[in-house]
Amino acid sequence: MGKLRQMAMGCGFALLAGCGDGLEQFGGPTMGSTYSIQYVRTASSPSTKELQRQVESILGEFDRQLSTYRSDSVIEGFNRLPANSCQAMPEPVLQLVRTGEQLSQASAGAFDLTVEPLLNLWGFGPQARALKVPDVQALAQAHQRVGHQHLRIDGEQLCKDAAVEVDFNSIAAGYAVDRIVALLGSQGIHSYLVEATGELKAAGRKPDGSAWRIALEEPRDDQQVAEKIIAVDGVGVSTSGDYRNYFQQDGRRYSHTLDARTGAPITHRLASVTVLHPSALAADGLSTLLLILGPEQGWAYAEQQHIAAFFVMREGEGFVTRSNKAFEQLTAAKP
Repeated sequence: MGKLRQMAMGCGFALLAGCGDGLEQFGGPTMGSTYSIQYVRTASSPSTKELQRQVESILGEFDRQLSTYRSDSVIEGFNRLPANSCQAMPEPVLQLVRTGEQLSQASAGAFDLTVEPLLNLWGFGPQARALKVPDVQALAQAHQRVGHQHLRIDGEQLCKDAAVEVDFNSIAAGYAVDRIVALLGSQGIHSYLVEATGELKAAGRKPDGSAWRIALEEPRDDQQVAEKIIAVDGVGVSTSGDYRNYFQQDGRRYSHTLDARTGAPITHRLASVTVLHPSALAADGLSTLLLILGPEQGWAYAEQQHIAAFFVMREGEGFVTRSNKAFEQLTAAKP
């Protein structure tokens, strides 16, 4: 389940403009990608160096707990356990499992945190060997090890009744952003733009009084082009798309975004979805959920649940876009 980096239009990013005094920034590597923080310093805020130390402590903790790309992480220890096993888990893991369950139920099983065996089989997972269409028998066997219904939380333990493997890549970065935002708030910082592996949340204003502006990418795999520029305040921003990570075989395109119900990549014409939500975690998960559901079912779900969404769909050699009222209201020009 893939995420796309937004282009934040402020200090340290493309289209630098209007930064002024009082804006601090730092960043670095995280979760196989990068993170960046911009914030308006206050009289009570700690030094940038100390704040960076605290932020990187959160990110390091998340990596040790949630990464499927390091064998010593907490979740990889759980993933190696056989069926009918339990393991004590830190609260962030349990909270993300609960979020995954809600998203799975909301999508009738299309979104699922346990798709890692399928991702590996198609060539997109952490233990993948090759990008190829798997044979029918292998696909059926892997599908038997997928399903959120095989997970349950028992007190502080996570348990499984099948040999499922949990992968938090579709929601972990959004949760990390929310945790960093909470840290900034505890330090009296309320004007900021926080980004981790492409997931964002912005609030307040820059020192010159201008809004934080985000450039949403056009869904192209050859270059970065801004599709739409939005001003955001108090919301997380997440875009999920299927156009950067895929392969072609026998003239057919296979996306890295899988529908857990079929065990296969999505095939509809929805290329990307951007969701705005007060919670970066919710935006992160919902953008993936809507992308999997597709242009009709996903749109209907967004409207029913009042989710602020911006859809980009393939049409011929180009794209068409569609945004709902909730999205337009949150991105309306502000003085």
